[in-house]
Amino acid sequence: TRTSGKDYEASHIGDVTSLGLPRELVEAVELMFFAYRDFVSDPDTILESHGFGRAHHRVLHFVGRRPGMSVSELLHILSITKQSLSRVLKDLIEEKYIIQETDIQDRRIKRLTLSPKGHELHRNLIDPQIRRFQESLAKSEDGTLEKWQEFMLHLTNMETKIDFMDDTGREK
Repeated sequence: TRTSGKDYEASHIGDVTSLGLPRELVEAVELMFFAYRDFVSDPDTILESHGFGRAHHRVLHFVGRRPGMSVSELLHILSITKQSLSRVLKDLIEEKYIIQETDIQDRRIKRLTLSPKGHELHRNLIDPQIRRFQESLAKSEDGTLEKWQEFMLHLTNMETKIDFMDDTGREK
């Protein structure tokens, strides 16, 4: 027998038991997908108007957070290849969002900083995300941000945790 698409959907919605997985955790994964989609929606619109994508956003963010970082350090944080970074970095340098300078002590090292134009774009990208956090936190219990940060840190790989810590071993 054939079932219509609607009948099939209705009979299989939320059927995580066939996966042998806890419903709450499957729903948590879905919630993460939806939250991420909505969290990046405003920056995506801004990036699109500049002809950029999420890779450009990540580069702007980390260079903005760690002015003077080397290309090598950026590659490590983003966990991507030099080839993957090359086009994105070239775009941002050519459009004067990022300044690339040779290290004074070691001429092989290239240091990256945001230009004033880059700072402005970075700010425009992060502002709606900060607002989203503020609005969500205003609707949440005290201590939610700290608990959320702790939870997110537990989700990350050890290498990412190390990147997120300062020189004392504490979270930044």
